[in-house]
Amino acid sequence: MSVLGVLVSPTRGETARLARFSRFGLILAVVVAFLFFTLLAPGFIQLSNLRGILVNNFALLAIAAIATTLAVHSGGIDLSVATAIDLASLAFVSAIVLGADVPFAILAALAAAACSGLFNALLIAGLGIPPFLATLGTLFIGHSVQQLATGGGNPVYISFKSVPPALPVLARGSVVGVPIPVLAVLAMSLLVYLLLDRTRFGRRSAAIGVEPQLAHYSGLPVRATLATVYVLSAVIAGTAGIFLSANVSAYMPFSGNAFLMNAIGAVYIGTTVSKARAPSVPGTLAGVLFLAIIANGLLLIGWDFYWQQLGSGIAIFLCLALSYGVQRLRS
Repeated sequence: MSVLGVLVSPTRGETARLARFSRFGLILAVVVAFLFFTLLAPGFIQLSNLRGILVNNFALLAIAAIATTLAVHSGGIDLSVATAIDLASLAFVSAIVLGADVPFAILAALAAAACSGLFNALLIAGLGIPPFLATLGTLFIGHSVQQLATGGGNPVYISFKSVPPALPVLARGSVVGVPIPVLAVLAMSLLVYLLLDRTRFGRRSAAIGVEPQLAHYSGLPVRATLATVYVLSAVIAGTAGIFLSANVSAYMPFSGNAFLMNAIGAVYIGTTVSKARAPSVPGTLAGVLFLAIIANGLLLIGWDFYWQQLGSGIAIFLCLALSYGVQRLRS
């Protein structure tokens, strides 16, 4: 080893501290962002605004990101979470406009989202098409389906007289003070966490994500596992479409696209929490919370939408660069 290598190589204790910093850097970033906007953004710390962060900035993005986590965990990607959100929203609103009650509309929405997942499963598990290309195709087809179903992509509104009593409760209600969308996020997070970390299915998904060929030759049910991943991802993403429609009492075309890139960003930011740099539900939720705080804080400071996107992108870059830079320094 050269003299320079001796001078710059960290000791064992320094390496351990770098490892802890690398893993908990995202949590530190969340705390720093929260303190920063508490000091600089007017009204950020108010209870009404913090509730707004959870309901408006965090909950729907978290649902989309949890769905994306499933796909990334298996070594793929799901660009069609946006399609699942939109199709669920369209089916939910259409069912209510036709006179259905809220429970039936929810089932219709989840069934519509599942259709996009089944199509992905056919392409990926059945035909062997790479997930990026398959889900990109589903995204484009989903856009066309929405345009054909709505006469060119027109919004579908629920009239004031047709709004079921349960609809405002679904969007803005709470249980013991916790908003219903947040409760849904907690329930889905727990379900997916247990599925990926405590079941045979999760171990199979992880094996496919690390080395798909080895998983295949080891006799694992690769096709069945991938099919389940993409159907479940679509159904979970469809839940975001339900809450979105309930909140605005309408279907707005291509609304799911607004969640797609941030959901992917949150998942990959969340990988910094894991020693193996693998996607996980806790890491994804931390990534979503980080992006939600950034988006809300920049809005309160007075940045418009385009500058908010720039600020979020820079924040993602800095968080990943810091974590992976520390990892390289450790090695």
